[in-house]
Amino acid sequence: MPLAFTRAVSPRLAECETTQAERVDVPRAVEQHAAYEQALRDAGLEVRRLSPLDDFPDGMFVEDTALLLGEYAVILRPGAASRAGETDSTAAGLADAFTLHRLDTGHVDGGDVLRIGQTLYVGISTRTDLAGIRALGELVAPLGYRVVPVPVAGGLHLKSAATCVRDVLIHNPAWVSAHHFEGAAPLAVAPGEELGGNVLLAGETLLTPADSPRTAEALAARGFRTVTLDISEMRKADAALTCMSLISEPA
Repeated sequence: MPLAFTRAVSPRLAECETTQAERVDVPRAVEQHAAYEQALRDAGLEVRRLSPLDDFPDGMFVEDTALLLGEYAVILRPGAASRAGETDSTAAGLADAFTLHRLDTGHVDGGDVLRIGQTLYVGISTRTDLAGIRALGELVAPLGYRVVPVPVAGGLHLKSAATCVRDVLIHNPAWVSAHHFEGAAPLAVAPGEELGGNVLLAGETLLTPADSPRTAEALAARGFRTVTLDISEMRKADAALTCMSLISEPA
């Protein structure tokens, strides 16, 4: 059974690192997070919660702290200084299921890493720097992966702008160009749905955000079984669907 690692919403979520002006409604965020975890279970995944980090407002966004590559887990170095203390907890929670490797220099947020086959496309963003991208490339090369840096023109992370599901690249062309990515057929988000490029495949179910309905319709027309989730409170934290879990997948 595929594994999905999550972490409970911090009671201090409203203090998170964000560019948005509207304050997060924490109780509502807890409800939306619970619905997210249930959707993962409904899709056939085993949800394992990492230890809570109540004093880390962004702790629920576990994707930024690690990268799962088959039997390996790479513990990353998030670009926001306030999040540096999250990684040891993530490492402890993954140690029984994966062989751990650690990024030792620079900064990389997991939200900036888009895997397509054996290639890791890594966004150059406000949270991920070139030193971190170089270090990640050196670390994963012996594991059979290559790293390709990708400039990002909008959104917090690369995966705010693009995700890849099977052979379909769902992307916001205003934020990232499809020409950077090999072996994927581009599908642009619907007009006005700038955040629609972040979707999450859980088993055979494609989770899509409620604020991008026409993009979801386009994906359903391509044969995907879609389930829509409201993540409006997470949006206030600059977050997306993939941010809230680490999902194991084959090497």
